[in-house]
Amino acid sequence: MPYTVGVADLLEFAASGTEAHGVPPADAHLLADTLVTAELWGHPSHGMLRLPWYLSRIASGATAAVAAPEVVSDNGAVLVVDGRDGLGQVLTDRAVTWGVQRARRHGISAVAVRDSGHFGTAAYFTRKAAEQGCVALLATNASPAMAPWGGREKRIGTNPWSIAAPGGRYGTVVMDIANTAVARGKIYHAKERGEAIPDGWAADADGAPTTDPRRAVEGLILPMAGHKGYAISFMFDVLAGVLTGSAFGSAVVGPYRPTGRSGVGHLLICVDIRSMADPAEFAERMEVLIEETKSTPTAPGAEEIFVPGEPETRTAERLRTEGITLVDDTWASLARIADATAVPLPTPTLTLASITQEFPA
Repeated sequence: MPYTVGVADLLEFAASGTEAHGVPPADAHLLADTLVTAELWGHPSHGMLRLPWYLSRIASGATAAVAAPEVVSDNGAVLVVDGRDGLGQVLTDRAVTWGVQRARRHGISAVAVRDSGHFGTAAYFTRKAAEQGCVALLATNASPAMAPWGGREKRIGTNPWSIAAPGGRYGTVVMDIANTAVARGKIYHAKERGEAIPDGWAADADGAPTTDPRRAVEGLILPMAGHKGYAISFMFDVLAGVLTGSAFGSAVVGPYRPTGRSGVGHLLICVDIRSMADPAEFAERMEVLIEETKSTPTAPGAEEIFVPGEPETRTAERLRTEGITLVDDTWASLARIADATAVPLPTPTLTLASITQEFPA
């Protein structure tokens, strides 16, 4: 039976459970907020199912509970930081602060973070930069998930990236994509739900197409747009891994493993809008682009045109009232965290669906 929980209660549980693992309160709240925000955006693949993974890595010592990054080099507009195995969310949040500050001073900035960890949803961080008057691009690398084009052994990560910009009265426009047909977390989420995955998402360990998420986890995720997805992913590993001085290719360890240094690298580029244009004029031009896009006649079966980031904003508005629904496997993993940390599980709220399941007609 799915469990629906209030947003504030879920945030408090995730933060307290993380703090119980030695993470400072502010950092624990940040990690929790990234997970709950992913749930609110309708992306449970990057939500609470990942909390046990992060906590297991902290418990094993693979991830440092207290982030203590060190500056490797500082050239003003370009900053290189060694994350020293800290939580990826904490390090990337600090990178946003540094990136925006330096973009305001120099017009554009690049912050490279090496030896970090998985940071969850990239849009969480690019949105923050956009809300402070920047156009931001964030790239990261990930553990191997796809085979090089023409190959049958995984060597290349999903290597997701995000771009965000202020959209005037429409808020923030933002894209956040992996370079595979689907983010790996969506396959894990299907596995937890006991559901088949669509054709075209993955292949098994022998390279044969599969709709079984369990076989997909052990096999290959297919690139988006064929060879183009592979090429984009390869080049983002150049930016996030090779250029930053972090791990790359098959040397990156994902959050799915409780042990082993992650070695993930990130590259954040921020452009201060004021360095190129009047912010008010930029906002007006963005509004024109958005309105022109949304006014496109819809194709059969489509009710409305959305711009990037708009579906997530709509979903969050709804779920803040309805609450966040977690599948059984995710709830069971949170119950194990509650047992281990003595942090009480949040109390599920009664919904029409849960009442119907418990008391069928």
